[in-house]
Amino acid sequence: MTMPLRRRETLAAVLASPAILRTLPAEAQPATPVRGGTLIYLEQQTYTQLYPPAGGFYPNGGVLNQITDKLTYQNPRTLEIEPWIAESWTTNADRTEYVFKLRPGVTFSDGTKCDAEAVAKNFDNFGLGNRDLRYPVSEVISNYQRSEVVDPLTVRFVFSRPAPGFLQGTSVIGSGLVSLKTLSTPFDQLGDATKIIGSGPYVVQRQTLGRELVLTARTDYAWGPKLHPHQGRALLDGIRFVVTGEDSVRIGALLAGQAHVIRQIQAYDEKQVKDRGFQLFAPSTRGVNNSVVFRPDNPLVAELAVRRALLHATNAQEIVDTLFSANYPKATSIIASTAQGYINLAEKLTFDPALSAKLFDDAGWTMGPGGVRQKDGKQLVLTAYESPPQPRNKDTLQLVAQQWAKVGVRLNVLAGDLGSRTLDSLDPARTPVAPAMVGRADPDVIRSQYHPLTRNVLLQAGGVATKVQNFADARLNALLDGIASEPDGEKRMALVADVQRYVIDQAYTIPIFEEPQVFAASPRLRGMGFEAVGRPSFYGAWLAAR
Repeated sequence: MTMPLRRRETLAAVLASPAILRTLPAEAQPATPVRGGTLIYLEQQTYTQLYPPAGGFYPNGGVLNQITDKLTYQNPRTLEIEPWIAESWTTNADRTEYVFKLRPGVTFSDGTKCDAEAVAKNFDNFGLGNRDLRYPVSEVISNYQRSEVVDPLTVRFVFSRPAPGFLQGTSVIGSGLVSLKTLSTPFDQLGDATKIIGSGPYVVQRQTLGRELVLTARTDYAWGPKLHPHQGRALLDGIRFVVTGEDSVRIGALLAGQAHVIRQIQAYDEKQVKDRGFQLFAPSTRGVNNSVVFRPDNPLVAELAVRRALLHATNAQEIVDTLFSANYPKATSIIASTAQGYINLAEKLTFDPALSAKLFDDAGWTMGPGGVRQKDGKQLVLTAYESPPQPRNKDTLQLVAQQWAKVGVRLNVLAGDLGSRTLDSLDPARTPVAPAMVGRADPDVIRSQYHPLTRNVLLQAGGVATKVQNFADARLNALLDGIASEPDGEKRMALVADVQRYVIDQAYTIPIFEEPQVFAASPRLRGMGFEAVGRPSFYGAWLAAR
């Protein structure tokens, strides 16, 4: 791809590279790891908030994954929980107490100890929030009551009800351990990477907010995940994150040898990346699928028949075939086929325009002027805001709008500035339809998405919203609370199956595709890893010779 001259000059000025980075085919490179070098990583969007429980946005997580460690490590291949900062752990039978034994000698980059006191303080903030500092409660921790420091290297966590998802929750980006100094900093200041003091393999050297972040390897780092193939300090000397919003500029820089790895590869660019001998990675996010969700407090979508009609008017296969690649499988449930507890509900998600039309007709929505259905003097005109972090989301929603128009429904797809989009998306009167997805390799991810006290994508009463809500689904919330609190593994998986069926039967959501995180990389890059939901890890990464 040839970049416009102005774009090439702009990127060159940011990278300030003294020479073009030449690459050789990966198979021609030696397999012995090489220490040294600075990785150039082009990110589509800038990080916004680095307090770990608020770090789910992928640009945030891409930074946090390099500068923080977790109590445990979730093996991305087996999904087993393995030792990391915690050497070992025990739990009682009903999963209301967990005891962790910590590795000795772990320190934060400011020299303070990562001991039981620090770990306890982290999870007290994560599990309970902090009103004074405006810290939110972590969505991956349920029923948290308190911590107890047993001795300098032993900490106990106590829960008010069973918390079967807590062990996996100690392995995720939202549970990255930070120093006591960081935990004394107000939430609204933690978008500044220099204030995040972790114990990870890299430390923040400098930043230009919104443009660039430079990390350097911590030379005394000696506590990577116990079973990780690499041990000791990171192999790279540093990582340079450069915010590069335009897809064509990121691709052009990679292919020209000006960058080593880039995130958010559009499906239409995958072929040229592979044809040029570059690497393509598409790890699954293993969570709630990329979907369209409804807000039943809006009277236009309050009827089950209307939501069902819209579900059957949606051709997810056409969306995947038109806009995406084989790395984006068509969704067959509300969670990915790689997620724990997944069941195949494809028979409930059929594209059936005739059934859709019948459901509308039976519900009294008749075709009116301009080909838009109407009832009681109201037209079936809906609105949704695009979600820029999701791949080709504007295109996806516009194709959904075309499909719905064929059955007499108008969907307006808006961009909007960040402020209006955020406020309107919390008001069902303004946005009865919304895009949604969330990644996590544990069934608690479903609760994170739908429960009113977490992300609350349906905008139920009692959760985050811009106005007082009336809609609430006690049956759904009981199922979600059950997933978070059932200590018996088999019973918990049965609840996971039940909630998948229930959400589809109520047509609260229309699953579209299983969302991956897609990266392209130079053939020189080796050892790049990914956590269980697709965030990059450069702990064991290295650059082969040019």
